[in-house]
Amino acid sequence: MRGFVLNIKKAKNEDIIVTVLDNNTLSNYWRFFGARHSILQIGNLIDFEVSESKNNFMPNMRSLSHLSFSWIFSNNHLLIWQNFIKLFEAHLKDTIEIDNFYFNLLLEIAKKWDKQNPKRLAVEAYISLLSHEGRLYDNGFCYVCEEVLDKEVGLMRAFLPTHPACIYAHSLDKEEIFKLFNTQSTIHLNDATIEQLYLILLKGL
Repeated sequence: MRGFVLNIKKAKNEDIIVTVLDNNTLSNYWRFFGARHSILQIGNLIDFEVSESKNNFMPNMRSLSHLSFSWIFSNNHLLIWQNFIKLFEAHLKDTIEIDNFYFNLLLEIAKKWDKQNPKRLAVEAYISLLSHEGRLYDNGFCYVCEEVLDKEVGLMRAFLPTHPACIYAHSLDKEEIFKLFNTQSTIHLNDATIEQLYLILLKGL
């Protein structure tokens, strides 16, 4: 089985509970002496086997191997990756059925995380996720007061557009933001705007 590590929780002694997103499930596994294994870090893509517990507890994780990426030893790339991937557990934990979109999205951007600006990749992936879930709000009206948006907008969590004054937010160019929604590309945005979008992204999916 192959999946991304989304969370790690300490259990008894040096055992840990590992939350893994694979092709179509978000599952928790027990790993004996997991604290000793450096490959079990949030964000890592791992291959492993699963064995059922004899005491009807959660399944055990065995025979681990780390499927590494070239950027894994870059502290900056790794930190941005971990901050982004942590958002997925909270977003998916109550979902009954998970399609392979989420795993494939993470795998796709992980492969090019060091070839493009990772914050831009995170923003583009965020837009792709919102579009996939039908949550891109782009009808030209403020999400708070429901009045027509002006030339500048503020963004709430999930990139919900508002008047900047309605949420005391940083002002962003409406035309640029709606172009981002339509193209799912950040190529037209400057780095300052990307930084603002990244900070909003970290509030949650």
